[in-house]
Amino acid sequence: MDRSSVAVKMRGITKTFGSIVANDKVDLDIRRGEILALLGENGSGKTTLMNMLSGIYYPDSGSIFIDDKEVSISSPREAFRYGIGMIHQHFKLVDVLTAAENIVLGLKEGKKLDLEEAGRKIRKICDTYGFEVDPKQKIYDMSVSQKQTVEIVKVLYRGADILILDEPTAVLTPQETDKLFAVLRNMRNDGKAIVIITHKMHEVEALSDRVAVLRKGAYIGEMMTRETNAQEMTNMMVGRSVSLNIDRPDPVNPKPRIEVKDLTVRSQDGILKLDHVSFTARSGEILGIAGISGSGQKELLESIAGLQPVEEGSISFVDDGGKKTELIGKDPREISSMGVALSFVPEDRLGMGLVGSMDLTDNMMLRSYRKGGMVFADRKSPKALAQKVVDELEVSTPGLSIPVRRLSGGNVQKVLVGREISSAPMVLLTAYAVRGLDINSSYVIYNLLNQQKQRGVSVIYVGEDLDVLLELCDRILVLCGGKVSGIVDGKDAQKNEIGLMMTKIKGGSTDE
Repeated sequence: MDRSSVAVKMRGITKTFGSIVANDKVDLDIRRGEILALLGENGSGKTTLMNMLSGIYYPDSGSIFIDDKEVSISSPREAFRYGIGMIHQHFKLVDVLTAAENIVLGLKEGKKLDLEEAGRKIRKICDTYGFEVDPKQKIYDMSVSQKQTVEIVKVLYRGADILILDEPTAVLTPQETDKLFAVLRNMRNDGKAIVIITHKMHEVEALSDRVAVLRKGAYIGEMMTRETNAQEMTNMMVGRSVSLNIDRPDPVNPKPRIEVKDLTVRSQDGILKLDHVSFTARSGEILGIAGISGSGQKELLESIAGLQPVEEGSISFVDDGGKKTELIGKDPREISSMGVALSFVPEDRLGMGLVGSMDLTDNMMLRSYRKGGMVFADRKSPKALAQKVVDELEVSTPGLSIPVRRLSGGNVQKVLVGREISSAPMVLLTAYAVRGLDINSSYVIYNLLNQQKQRGVSVIYVGEDLDVLLELCDRILVLCGGKVSGIVDGKDAQKNEIGLMMTKIKGGSTDE
């Protein structure tokens, strides 16, 4: 087998959802022995295109060739027959089963299941590519990166030699990302064809051999990665020149705004989520919160916003005159009347933030109706606000009357964040505000957060991308297993230092 041969040819691929054209006559080649980065803004059709290759969607028109033979892929099982496996952002694993049980789940091997034999085969795959998997470990005992490893081994076990990874590093530490990249390079060197969908340009530059760019559903072009740079790739994705600098204006007259002391929170089943967490968030600054997924970030923001029962500790809101008001014991309505706005952008955007069956205007009204429409800084109607969010954040939608569930995930995100930032808070809590957003939209959000900071708002920003946290935030609080691992200065901190603090408790001031 020629390692550099074309494994997949997609020709004239078109897919529509109602009036929305997700892919428009796309041509794409995927080669063996190569890592291809598939780039594009939200709603540009990247995931839809790969979902057709992996059998989740079926194209309206166009052809797919595997090793120069035209094929019809109507299910993920059929995709596996052609050696195609996709690792999605949200893992599809059964928590109570072991790694080996998950890997062989659903396979018909024509004989009684032999977990010992499966374990040997799994270890062989791990040895070949540099994975670390204990076949007998239960999924619920695993870290996010271990679960991802099981997903990748699962598709390799099924014989996949064309692998698609959708946002593979979204919740990994820098150290885990480096390990994943080493494994992907080993797989490429073994002749596998690998496609990654990612919004992180520094990862595209570090990992990929070639980039292909989609814009508004159409194929724009491709380049060898070594012959281009982040700026050129971004301009190609957006269709115009985009500034890639995140400003960090100096904090504006910083004063204590939220004081958290010895905050302790348990989940409903008694698991300790926050363990005596203490820090101060100041007005006119952006305080970043870093930590691996599930370190207590969600519980911390929900506690401040009155959505989370607290076992012990105190959370004080400090007004401009220095008067402190205890927030614990107040409901979200009372807290929001004090100017504490929770812009919590959860993974389940439509479950917690927006109503999928309602259109954009009605979703804006969800924020404003309780105060008689007077919550917005510019006092405009929800319809005007919806239009403003669509225009400023470049939401890709046929109109304001489209149900929100018909938008791509990234566009749903823009609507939610735009709505929350449009209220005039004194404290703005944002969790994963740019999760799943393309680079252009992300920079729009960073600018909005900086505008809030310059107005004297205390911004608490929970983020996953350490490069962004280091560029955007004035201070970064690092959580590890529900404890404060330290607070570092955003200007001076090093990425690897924070990565280590995220995985083990390290000394460091907890209230600078």
